[in-house]
Amino acid sequence: MSFKPASAVVWTEIPVTDMARAMTFYSDVFTYKLTIDDTGPNPVSFLPSSDEGCAGHLYPGKPSPDGPTIHLLVPDTLEATMARVTNAGGKILSDPITIPPGRFAYANDPDGNSIGLFEAA
Repeated sequence: MSFKPASAVVWTEIPVTDMARAMTFYSDVFTYKLTIDDTGPNPVSFLPSSDEGCAGHLYPGKPSPDGPTIHLLVPDTLEATMARVTNAGGKILSDPITIPPGRFAYANDPDGNSIGLFEAA
């Protein structure tokens, strides 16, 4: 029997060294409204998700330059989001790459985390 869930990714965590700076970066780039949640053992800032979406959060931690890439849906166009990455202190690592479901580009947030910027077709 083969397991085929609706979404294989159930949670993402993005380690950051400066929570306020990271919240500003992700808010500026993806137009998220982020707040701190202090109800758990560590303060976190949840990334927004619809009921059927995959969840994730920013948390105090040590980024790994060789860690995984988290691909996030852009709020408008890929090019506009790429410009916001640079303006918010991140770094664009690739030109747009076209794949059947859409286009994406690789970037680093200010902590060096690898993020993908995805625009659906």
